[in-house]
Amino acid sequence: MSLTTIAPALVPLLVTLPLLGAAIALIAGRHRRTQVVVSVVTLTAVLVIAAILLYVVDTGDKPIAVSVGGWPIPFGIVLYVDRLSALLVVVSSIVLLAVLLFSIGQGAADGDDDTPVSIFHPSYLILGAGIFNAFIAGDLFNLYVGFEILLVASYVLITLGSTESRIRTGVVYIVVSLVSSILFLAAIAMIYGALGTVNMVQISERMGELPQQTQLVLHLMLLLAFSIKAAVFPLSFWLPDSYPTAPAPVTAVFAGLLTKVGVYAIIRTETEMFLDNDVNMLLMFVALATMIVGVLGAVAQAELKRILSFTLVSHIGYMIFGLAIATPAAIGATIYYMVHHIVVQTTLFLAVGLVERRAGSTSILRVKGLMKAAPVIAVLYFIPAINLGGLPPFSGFIGKYALFDAAAQVGTPIMIVLMVGGIVTSLLTLYALMRAWNLSFWREDEDSAETEARISYLGTAPAAGVSTERRVIPKIMTAATTGMVAITVALTVFAGPLYDVCNRIGEALLQPVSLTQLQDDSTGTEKAP
Repeated sequence: MSLTTIAPALVPLLVTLPLLGAAIALIAGRHRRTQVVVSVVTLTAVLVIAAILLYVVDTGDKPIAVSVGGWPIPFGIVLYVDRLSALLVVVSSIVLLAVLLFSIGQGAADGDDDTPVSIFHPSYLILGAGIFNAFIAGDLFNLYVGFEILLVASYVLITLGSTESRIRTGVVYIVVSLVSSILFLAAIAMIYGALGTVNMVQISERMGELPQQTQLVLHLMLLLAFSIKAAVFPLSFWLPDSYPTAPAPVTAVFAGLLTKVGVYAIIRTETEMFLDNDVNMLLMFVALATMIVGVLGAVAQAELKRILSFTLVSHIGYMIFGLAIATPAAIGATIYYMVHHIVVQTTLFLAVGLVERRAGSTSILRVKGLMKAAPVIAVLYFIPAINLGGLPPFSGFIGKYALFDAAAQVGTPIMIVLMVGGIVTSLLTLYALMRAWNLSFWREDEDSAETEARISYLGTAPAAGVSTERRVIPKIMTAATTGMVAITVALTVFAGPLYDVCNRIGEALLQPVSLTQLQDDSTGTEKAP
């Protein structure tokens, strides 16, 4: 039996395996080792399945559509796997697995005070199920369900430990997420009322029947809901205060994946449902504002996790920039940059988690001398930092160069402005991260007085004086972070094959699949997973 034959049967497992694993982990709440084994095995299985699906859809040049429950398309729930969704599930499962190993080490060392294992593992697997479901959803309502699954789990994870700061920021996160969900649900209701369907392929076919004004209203409703989830400026106000207070592994996985689910939804919206009702000029201005405002916020911070949170916002702007260009080359560059950012941003947050345990603080005003005290951590921070800053030959440089090249091919004045904005953002990102490197790793006690006088303006920045307890760093935490750093380097070493896949994704996304093709490619399941 060939992989092409069994591939459709594997698609529902991307969601059902994490949900089943979460149920087993919840039942085994008093058995830590059982929970660890279940979580690791589950995510490893998902990674293998996703890799198989990516190989099948890429070599076969045909997406896989699975109709849950055996209902004919478009009446049933459709799980849809193309190159984009398969690639993102592969990358997400790698990140989830690496962060899980990091959290296992942290829980073992701290007695699970910061990440209580009985709660963490079921919630973490449910989070994964929601992410995977969102990536393979073939209709808007199932995409909404995926969002709600991951958001419910994220509510639990962001408040782990029940400290005052985590509860406070968790409430803000919950309120903002609920507003976004209400907007999304309202948009789904309006689209169903106007078109009689929520299937994305059928929506793209019927959207042309509506007046342009109606299309624009529906378009902007979806963009507004997804932009909140993706932390696009000015809807990114909630993120810098919400992420830094969570436990290190939770912050890492949130930063790497949750905003990218929102970006993914915007990609589907712009390339699949509203090709004839573009708002590209609006997206260009939003992209520029997101890049500049986000990175200026990073420069003004004195705490490592807040610096990274603001850079996270600014680099979402690059992805919106690529979408606004709206050419196959630009879409391919956007996908490559998205993969790069998922991996690199997660890695940096894990490295900062190690800094916090070693130095007892993440404030660049308090931490010093780590280059001598912890050279391994210094390397683990430095490599992804210069990668995010866009220094050649790393993947950050490759992705930005590809975006700028796509913009230059269009050559309009607004594209030139966006390219300049992107270059400025990259330089300021490098400045913010390297300033943190110099202060936290290179600075010695004997030269701290002069240095602190030069950076005294940062003393009023949020969390500038934050300090925590110094803790031992288990080998598995260092190993997980090292593995992620190796993957960031692999994105450069294997940039050619990966970029070829991303280019094929860009070309395919601007040639939407018809409902007839979807029905021909579909496989019905006898009963719902």
